[in-house]
Amino acid sequence: MEKYIGRLLDGRYEILSIIGFGGMAFVYKAMDHRLNRLVAVKILRDEYTNDPDFRRRFHNESQAAAMMSHPNIVSVYDVSKNDDLDYIVMELIDGISLKEYMEQKKTLSWRETLHFSMQIAKALEHAHSRNIIHRDIKPHNVMILKDGSVKVADFGIARIASASNTLTKEALGSVHYISPEQAKGARVDPRTDIYSLGVVMYEMLTGRTPYDGETPVSVAIQHINGTPLSPSLLNSDIPIGLEQITMHAMCSDLNIRYASISDMLADMEEFRKNPSIQFTFLPVNAQNGGSSAVRVQQGRSQTNQGQNGKTGKKQINRDPEQEREERNRRIILTIAIALAALALIGIVILIFKNNSAEEPPASTEASRTASTEQQIYYMPQLVSSLWGDIPEDSYPYLQMVVNERSWVYNKEFPEGVICDQSIPAGEPVSPGTEVFLYISLGEKTDSMPDLENFSLDNARSILSNLDIELNILTDSEYSSTVKTGNVTRTEPAAGSVLKNGQYITIFTSLGPETNMVQVPAVTGAAATNAIVALEAKHLRHDTTEAFSSTVAAGYVISQDPPAYSEVEEDTVIHLVVSKGKETVTMVSVIGETEAYARQVLENLSLRVEVIYDYSTTSPQGTVIQQSYAAGLELYPESNVVLTVSLGPKPIVPPTTEPPVTEPPPTEPPVTESSPTEPTPTEPPPTEPTVPEPDEPEPSESAPATPDD
Repeated sequence: MEKYIGRLLDGRYEILSIIGFGGMAFVYKAMDHRLNRLVAVKILRDEYTNDPDFRRRFHNESQAAAMMSHPNIVSVYDVSKNDDLDYIVMELIDGISLKEYMEQKKTLSWRETLHFSMQIAKALEHAHSRNIIHRDIKPHNVMILKDGSVKVADFGIARIASASNTLTKEALGSVHYISPEQAKGARVDPRTDIYSLGVVMYEMLTGRTPYDGETPVSVAIQHINGTPLSPSLLNSDIPIGLEQITMHAMCSDLNIRYASISDMLADMEEFRKNPSIQFTFLPVNAQNGGSSAVRVQQGRSQTNQGQNGKTGKKQINRDPEQEREERNRRIILTIAIALAALALIGIVILIFKNNSAEEPPASTEASRTASTEQQIYYMPQLVSSLWGDIPEDSYPYLQMVVNERSWVYNKEFPEGVICDQSIPAGEPVSPGTEVFLYISLGEKTDSMPDLENFSLDNARSILSNLDIELNILTDSEYSSTVKTGNVTRTEPAAGSVLKNGQYITIFTSLGPETNMVQVPAVTGAAATNAIVALEAKHLRHDTTEAFSSTVAAGYVISQDPPAYSEVEEDTVIHLVVSKGKETVTMVSVIGETEAYARQVLENLSLRVEVIYDYSTTSPQGTVIQQSYAAGLELYPESNVVLTVSLGPKPIVPPTTEPPVTEPPPTEPPVTESSPTEPTPTEPPPTEPTVPEPDEPEPSESAPATPDD
């Protein structure tokens, strides 16, 4: 898949990236260096390069596409076929598939459905005119461009109408959109594409395909034998006329289905002009075993002749399809007569030459009469002529057909000017030939309604009901007068003339415009200064207080939103202002027990120190004094000293010596030599001599006394 990226094909197409793939090929984005433009290159898958059937079918696509040139068909620029690589160079589409669009929106409005379907029908009309049947019409093969236009792509299984038909696996892969005759494997004609388009319209209107099943074969059988639910049963907003067109295209009976895509397109155009129209379809057996359908439009004049209200000219009201068939028959007849006349003239000339020497020249009167009877006229150029200015006797050999279908919107021609004719100028016509004329109503327009103050949904609904198709864009802007989400204005403004397909912009309100300001840094500033700074920026504030062990009282601890952030004017900035360090209030515990006093003070996060003292007034174990008076503010963990009573101081009586009594003598009296008494011979102890006050004290060198 990626091996081709970066490769230069035929020295011209540089492969840039892969953008998709299908059953037979990969599609790449490439640069055409010769014409300096981006293109899409479809390269046949490697597994099919050796399969002659696949290579033939791959080139059938290029053959079919090369025969067509239409704004609703993807253009083919180049084709290359060689031994190792087969590719097709195509127009690069900037858009999404109809399938992707339907997956986003689920169900499309009937206006969108008609808008897309008519473009698909025009593409098929062009292909069918080249005798090409697409055979695989489905949302996946329809591309929607950014401007809302549609391009039909992938003629990968297209067939020239004369080619044989079999049920291919590619067709079976698109079984939800397959026609009954394809499902049977029978020969198909352009009505196959009509059936598939009807299925696509059904899915756009209802959000689902008419048939579904567990296997492709079961779905194919339903296409052959089934009858789908009416779209209006699934979506009640579908107009009857559009439902009738859709179901008539999906008829499994070829005798009832539209005979040609041109018939279907004509009914779409009728419905577009008058969405309330209803149709009645009657099967009619055509000559030579064919079939067709007659469309009867209810509520419309069916007379063959009418009076042109604009010009007062008598008109012959004929169906364009019938007129076209009759014109073709007349052209064939005229050519046959002309050839016969030429042959007759040749014979006459030959006879004349052979007999010229013997017979005098014949009179030319008879030949002039014959020439007059066989005179051939040529179709004049009526386009760009004002319909009312053509004299009735200008072209006596023509019958100009103008009916209600003649009047069409056309932005290229002013109102009343002939913008198209059914027989091109210069073609030979015989006397009495009918030519159908299309007369311009001018460019289709409407007026921009005043949508101010409407909700966006209501505004879209109003615009979708206008008689023209618009491309709606949205934008937003600030408004002090319009509710948020509602419409403030439109471009172009209310009352302006709108043209079909025009782009308009709806502006919705974002509410009042507010200026963005940068929040100043006020953390750490004094609260009064912080408030001044905020008011200078047109910001409001609120404050709360909190204790802080690091920020002084009266200063900002924090702010929210943070400094330097971008906010709208008038935003509230939340400030937290410091109350300083947290304190506790000292309470009185005098008279309380020591245990209770400890508990009270420790609960206040204070430290307790106890000393004891006697008290004659307080019971033992009660507090008689505290180091801080009640009501003082203290910091947590402050040291509080309590004095606890020991009760009254005890009274100690004076001490006295008990009287000594001599025990009765039991032993002989002690003599003077008793060891317990000093002997008289011993000298009595002497008292130390104390100096008198007026006597000088002994010096440090004096000998010490016994007390020393």
